[in-house]
Amino acid sequence: MQHTYSNWHHPYTPTKKYSKKVAYFSMEFGIDQSFNIYSGGLGFLAGSHMRSGYELKQNMIGIGMLWKYGYYDQARNEDQTLKTDFNIKHFDFLEDTGIEVQIKLHDNPHVKVRAYVLKPEVFGTVPMYFLSTDVDGNDHLSRTITNHLYDNNPVTRVSQSIVLGIGGAKVVEALGGADTYHLNEGHALPAFYYLRDRGITKNQMVFTTHTPEIAGNEEREARHLNRCGFFGRTLSDEELENEMVNGGMINYTVSALRMAKKANGVSKLHAKVANAMWKDYPGICEIIPITNAQNQKFWQDDVINNAWIAKNVHTYKKRKTDLKNDLFKEVFEQTGKKFDPKVLTFVWARRFAGYKRADLLLHDFNRFMQLITNETYPVQIIWAGKPYPFDYGAIDLFNHLIHQSKNKPNLAVLIGYEIELSKKLKCGSDVWLNTPRITREASGTSGMTAAMNGSVNVSTNDGWIPEFEKDTKNCFVLPALDHNLPTWEQDKIDTNNLFDILENKVIPTYYDRPDTWQNIVFKAMDDVIPAFTSHRMADDYYKKLF
Repeated sequence: MQHTYSNWHHPYTPTKKYSKKVAYFSMEFGIDQSFNIYSGGLGFLAGSHMRSGYELKQNMIGIGMLWKYGYYDQARNEDQTLKTDFNIKHFDFLEDTGIEVQIKLHDNPHVKVRAYVLKPEVFGTVPMYFLSTDVDGNDHLSRTITNHLYDNNPVTRVSQSIVLGIGGAKVVEALGGADTYHLNEGHALPAFYYLRDRGITKNQMVFTTHTPEIAGNEEREARHLNRCGFFGRTLSDEELENEMVNGGMINYTVSALRMAKKANGVSKLHAKVANAMWKDYPGICEIIPITNAQNQKFWQDDVINNAWIAKNVHTYKKRKTDLKNDLFKEVFEQTGKKFDPKVLTFVWARRFAGYKRADLLLHDFNRFMQLITNETYPVQIIWAGKPYPFDYGAIDLFNHLIHQSKNKPNLAVLIGYEIELSKKLKCGSDVWLNTPRITREASGTSGMTAAMNGSVNVSTNDGWIPEFEKDTKNCFVLPALDHNLPTWEQDKIDTNNLFDILENKVIPTYYDRPDTWQNIVFKAMDDVIPAFTSHRMADDYYKKLF
């Protein structure tokens, strides 16, 4: 087959300061609504990075996975509760590169991996290569490896890491090789082992860690990984022992930190937490902060942007009302409830995970009921987000919110949380609720894109927020607490503080002091742009990491 795109090909000449060839590996990329191969924040972040890489003319390519079923599609059962649908995806905008590499998986030495290219002109990203094992000639089991993002089967998960890591590294070789290999999270760790054997030096490998809790950092049994082909070849007992930690385990993060010349956490707070987490492991590299960011051109509404630049309150308010109506049309279509654009609207929307506490407002049910039935200061609340399809606790919480909101005219839980709905929620909300337990949110980026569209952050002081917050000037921040307290106690304190802030500051400001509210909205945009836009981030990666 003809190689249609089998060299390191950019439709532009890279800018001189970004001329170093970088291959960026990520398990998921959130680039466009029509290309739904992502699960949440990690993907949104990687997608924004690829867009800014293109806009800044960086000499970078993306290496990802072509998920046949994507993550999953959110639907509803007949009682409105969450239903997880797995549908085959079709992406006609991808082109077959003709590049096919072979990897060894378990006892099969000839698993084929094919690369499909997403050309820059499709969505405005750097060239990106997506890998699939759904290839003629592979056995049935091998063909299913690239079916599901974050497959529930642990053996399949290991295989996916090998496909992305070793398959991806071989595809980069076929494209002429890179100067720097960047792993966005530890999923593609096998790339580092394979490249090290090929003479790629520590100086050429860099790593981003995203997960500030030990349990979230993948760790698997070393002998099992060796049998699976994780290291690109079978390691001797002595070699394997050199890689082990914690009694015979391979910790993906520790291994990456040992092999990389430099690594980064995704906010200043997270870099501190990460350095403290891993300091007792010998041989790890320095972890610097490069705070996450999002692509302004993609996420910010143009009219809102122009109104902010001109500080034109009239234009801003008119547009905000239109954007609220767009969102409320979605609410009406999904729930049959008519929301009012004049009413203060809160949104909680992101990946559904326990530590993010989607239900924090419901922890004090009496105060919650008073909040949502106050006729003087009415509010509307929308929840949205995707639980992991096999995280039954998170799904149960999602369904609990559905049941609580079912008969209340000003509460809604939306499904179909993808890029398009995320955009509508950020543009159409007045308040962006962000309630993670302190130190558990490495960065968080949803509040950045919300602020770009005039949604005011009400947040715990975690992740990126400490670098942004000017309490009551550009957002509202919950007072700090001791994160070593039992979680039940933390939740109780945060719930009380959240209600105090909403009842005494946020809601009265919105209704009684609209000029002050407008100042907060514009001040938040002043402070989020350009400090938390991905042009700054993409530049930082070249300057500080690559």
